[in-house]
Amino acid sequence: MPEQPSPFLTRPPMPGAEALAAFEALFGRSLASGANALIDYDLPWPRWQFISHIVETQNLIAHGSQNGDIREFEPRQSHDAHPFGNRQAVYGASDGLWSMYYAILDRATHPMLLVNSAARVELEDGSLGDPYYFFSISQPALDARAFRPGMLYLLPRDSFEPMPPLDIGGQRAHVPQWASLVAVTPLARIAVAPEDFPFLTDIRGHDDAFILERAKADPGGFPWVD
Repeated sequence: MPEQPSPFLTRPPMPGAEALAAFEALFGRSLASGANALIDYDLPWPRWQFISHIVETQNLIAHGSQNGDIREFEPRQSHDAHPFGNRQAVYGASDGLWSMYYAILDRATHPMLLVNSAARVELEDGSLGDPYYFFSISQPALDARAFRPGMLYLLPRDSFEPMPPLDIGGQRAHVPQWASLVAVTPLARIAVAPEDFPFLTDIRGHDDAFILERAKADPGGFPWVD
């Protein structure tokens, strides 16, 4: 019998040195136009690769939203099972792909329960492995294709603190969620569309009642799939 595939997704390969240099040059030109600059992305490589590289190498935090004209992010009370995510704060991620997912979800029109994660496992030498992901939304929202264009904001990391690593099965997992307890002004923003998200066809659908029941019975059993 074939082995059941893992529910977790791995990031597609990143491009070579030519693309990375072009990404950094475009970002530098964009910052020169002022705070919260709208990046005019005209490069031949996938937009997600630009976002992932810039977030990881330029000391940034990404925040995805359906609101395309946020001038300042104010701390807001979040509701999360983990104490780190259950505070009045500005939240974002040091992983561009995870933030893109939030940018393209049409939650205003289609109520949905999100079950998702991004993480990197800490290796023996202290470095981090490749990122892996899980994305699932309520089945009715998935059936309705509740995706639409959004905006991804790039924020300075100075006031943010990272979520402490988690111990999962004897391994240290680093979830790229960050929180700032003070207001943050974006450095730049870039428009994203559903077709820019490389995992669009990998987003799962779930039954909300089933997930909530499984999560209550086994809080550590994420992602609660069969």
